[in-house]
Amino acid sequence: MTPSEHPAREEAGSTRRSLALIVAAWLLAVTACGAAENPAPSDTDSKEAVARLARFEELQDTIIAVSEKVKPTVVHIEAIVRRDGRRAKVTGSGIIIDAEGHILTNHHIVDEEESVTVTIPGEKKKLEAETLGADIQTDVAVIKVNPDKPLAFPKFADSDKVRVGEWVIAIGNPYGLDGTVSFGIVSAKGRNLEVEDLINEFIQTDAMIDHGSSGGPLSNLRGEVVGVNSRGQGRGIGFTIPINTALKVRDQIVASGSIERGYLGVSVQPFDRDIAEHFGLPDATGVIINSVREGSPAEAAGFQAGDLMTRFDGQPVEAEEEKELSKFQRLVANTEVGKSVKVDLLRDGKPVAVTAVIARQPKVQAEEEEARDLGINVKEITESIYISQRLDTMDGVIVSYVEGGTPAAESNLQIGDVIQEMDGKPVKNLAEFTSVLKTTEKSKRFLVKALRG
Repeated sequence: MTPSEHPAREEAGSTRRSLALIVAAWLLAVTACGAAENPAPSDTDSKEAVARLARFEELQDTIIAVSEKVKPTVVHIEAIVRRDGRRAKVTGSGIIIDAEGHILTNHHIVDEEESVTVTIPGEKKKLEAETLGADIQTDVAVIKVNPDKPLAFPKFADSDKVRVGEWVIAIGNPYGLDGTVSFGIVSAKGRNLEVEDLINEFIQTDAMIDHGSSGGPLSNLRGEVVGVNSRGQGRGIGFTIPINTALKVRDQIVASGSIERGYLGVSVQPFDRDIAEHFGLPDATGVIINSVREGSPAEAAGFQAGDLMTRFDGQPVEAEEEKELSKFQRLVANTEVGKSVKVDLLRDGKPVAVTAVIARQPKVQAEEEEARDLGINVKEITESIYISQRLDTMDGVIVSYVEGGTPAAESNLQIGDVIQEMDGKPVKNLAEFTSVLKTTEKSKRFLVKALRG
């Protein structure tokens, strides 16, 4: 599922007819220009026009051949999800990645799913799918079906070699229209979307990625998948996860069911030119250390708030805008857990070198518990929630949803409250909340203590 503001306005036509119309219009324009300059075209002009038409027809045949090759590997996905106490159906696409039935799709399609079904091209029955793992930081998920026979799957390109301007094809199921093909180019690479928790560098394309087509493939004209489509932002602006990134996530999920990333334990801000001038460092680049997490590798290494980090593990660090900070986040996240890393700092204008031992990144996506009798959902407090909500402690659980007309609503519990005690019993984490909740099931009333603001 891809966020979209506009419903589909036209029915899908055949790929061949659409491309033929485009080619015809293009040729008419070229011919008209030629006629204006040369009212009586020569035999040479006619031969050149025929040659141009042959080249366009060759391109058209290539696009048709690639779409027919890749479409059998693109599945339709339906997920029943439960969010904010309500069930909803989410649709999207996926890419078969091996004959055994492993499928790449998007995290946002299967997030908080209760059930997932997959429809294979050419098959009428839906297959039940198991979600093996989903990664919110790359928007990649891996699901698995058990097919009756080996499945077709595509070849994969090296997405690091994708070039801006390269022609690409997006295939998916927008608005339930199975096997829809869209043609475009790679508009840009290395796009950093300012979306919470995302650390991807996306491929930007003008091939259409509409509601329901995310999770499908972006293919080059050799029929090789270069990325997993993720989201669209208006007409002609779509973002695709590089296939190299998606396959790395696949490997970790299939091997262990989880993702391991490096962790330093600092929050940072851009070091722009105004700040550089203020501190008398006009030629310096880097990122400013805002805070150092207690018990983190950064604290053990001697980092201090106000330090300017200039190099990390031999690589320069630079960010003058918020959107550039994700480069540093990826640099740390991709560092091997347990590795000793040299970090160069400027402290009070003087160079300082420290060594940090990279730890495993704490959980990013919080688990959620639904307390239906009370009418609330609560989440565990992860480090990202602790930072984003500016909490004073990680003890407790945070209220993420309150249903109107329930005991929780009538008791004035609010989203963002941090529950730390129920019925006289401490609640330090989600497991303790679940345990205490069971003891209160038969109670008509009990006291809840929470932090607010």
